Amino acid sequence: MIWYKDLYVGYNLLERKREVIRKMKWGKQQFNVFVITLSRNEHDLLEIYPSNVLTQKYYKDSDLVVVGIAYGKEEALDMMQLVLQDCMEDTGGLDVKAYIRENMK
Repeated sequence: MIWYKDLYVGYNLLERKREVIRKMKWGKQQFNVFVITLSRNEHDLLEIYPSNVLTQKYYKDSDLVVVGIAYGKEEALDMMQLVLQDCMEDTGGLDVKAYIRENMK
């Protein structure tokens, strides 16, 4: 997994950001933590996964770009909306993949 340098973090995880990231990197299960990633297909913009899914070896070794983390599905949807809103404000469009990759440099 590749972690976005300006990671979007839900307000319920702000104080636990480092702990959540560390546990994900070590493959620890976390209840009700969701991860927002760039979509792996060309039709979608972003995807939401429960963090425990991403502890599988397939995902840990993949080039999946983690854009945000959130506590609960509702907060994950809010974070997704914030990513799209930031992209729209900065670029005038919704090419989220290009926007995130440009900000990763």
